Amino acid sequence: MVNGINPFQFNTNAIQTKSNNNFAINQTENKASFADSLKQAIEQVNKSQVESDKMTEALATGANVELHDVMITAQKASVTMTLAVEVRNKAIEAYQEMMRMQV
Repeated sequence: MVNGINPFQFNTNAIQTKSNNNFAINQTENKASFADSLKQAIEQVNKSQVESDKMTEALATGANVELHDVMITAQKASVTMTLAVEVRNKAIEAYQEMMRMQV
C-alpha cells in the first residue's frame, strides 16, 4: 500500500474441496474484476490530485493551512500520478510485445 492507496485489492477466497469420490475442487468466484480494480485505482489517483489542488488553493487564498501539509499532499499526489503513468507504460509495453509475437 503506497501513500494510503491500494490500487489492487484482491478477494482472496479459500479453495473449497468436496468430500465425494471424485474429489472435485471448487473455487469461489472472484467478485472484483480487473476493470473494477483499474477503475478504483484511477479514482484514487484522481482523489489525491483533487485533494492536492484544494490544499494548494487554500494556502494561496490565505486559509489556515500549514505549508508542510500542502507540500506533503502535493508530493503524495505527484508520486501516485507517477506510479499510474509507469503502470500504464508497462501495460502498453507488454501489449506491444504481445503484438510482436509470431504465431
